Amino acid sequence: MSNYPLDDPPSTWPVADIAAAWRRELPGAETDSIAVITPLWRTAKALADDRRRTLAQLGIDPSTLDLLSVIRRAGPPYELTTREITERALVTAGAISQRIARAEEAGLVERAPSTASRRAVAVCLTEAGHRLIEETVRQLLAHESRVVADLSEAERTVLATCLAKIAAALA
Repeated sequence: MSNYPLDDPPSTWPVADIAAAWRRELPGAETDSIAVITPLWRTAKALADDRRRTLAQLGIDPSTLDLLSVIRRAGPPYELTTREITERALVTAGAISQRIARAEEAGLVERAPSTASRRAVAVCLTEAGHRLIEETVRQLLAHESRVVADLSEAERTVLATCLAKIAAALA
């Protein structure tokens, strides 16, 4: 039985048919990326769908997970200014304000004067926010560890390196 696609030569992967069709239909078109990008795109979609389902089961939405994770990873005292959150979350200040408002309403964070600056506002995890993010991240990481469990440590390292190169090329 085949361990698709690992045991099969690239010419037998389903994406080989896609590349062959484009070479036929658009002679001279560069099709070398199809063998990488198409499975990567499909995998990214499957991972996004899986994460959405997993987070729904855990009772947290992706934007709240992102906000609470950014604050929790900062370490004690588990507070950041809105500017620091915006820089680390890679979303707009407006989106961060909405996330903070929703999380504050849910009792997961609270705003207070920042210890870093007189004019800044700090966003701190509440006890409930702290508990929620720790439990959620533990369960999410355990689930995602099972997703990659069939990869050896060497395969994970190679894959992570290759994905970092692709991400850098897109940045």
